[in-house]
Amino acid sequence: MSKNISIKNRKARFNYEVIDRFTAGIVLKGTEIKSLRTGQASIAESFCEFSNN
Repeated sequence: MSKNISIKNRKARFNYEVIDRFTAGIVLKGTEIKSLRTGQASIAESFCEFSNN
């Protein structure tokens, strides 16, 4: 029973010019999972790390 959840940063297009798009997974730990399921998650303070895997 998997739900397809899409998270978008609406402010990114306002503050930055989007040149490339990437599809990525995220790692959630502890209370972050509960917040996401209830629709109260925030990615405002998030970051991205690229690796050569």
